[in-house]
Amino acid sequence: MVQTRFVPKPEHIGFKDTMHGGLVSTLLDEMMAWACAVGTRRFAYCAELTVRFLRPLRPGIEVLALGEVVANRRDKLFEAKAEVRDLEGTVLATATGKYLPVKAAEAAVMATDLIGDPNNLLGDR
Repeated sequence: MVQTRFVPKPEHIGFKDTMHGGLVSTLLDEMMAWACAVGTRRFAYCAELTVRFLRPLRPGIEVLALGEVVANRRDKLFEAKAEVRDLEGTVLATATGKYLPVKAAEAAVMATDLIGDPNNLLGDR
């Protein structure tokens, strides 16, 4: 499982003091993609994303985002889930997704975008 804290800013507003749904979706997708990277030691692309918006995220209010891999289909497809909660534990948004692993040669090029040693994430793959 991976997690992070996030504070939406005013520039993240879609309308009426509410974080834009596309940005909430991006946050959830990132949590699932990193859950795949950490949990399977493979980078993966999103093939399918389903998001449920339960309550608005407000600018200036810190939230907790979590992601985890729930299934690994023979290293050909990863299934993941994620959620965003307020600090009291109320779930604000949830997502499920299917992720396709990146080929090792492509992952090595992608890893150059990371800060630090990419081998800490990718291992010997």
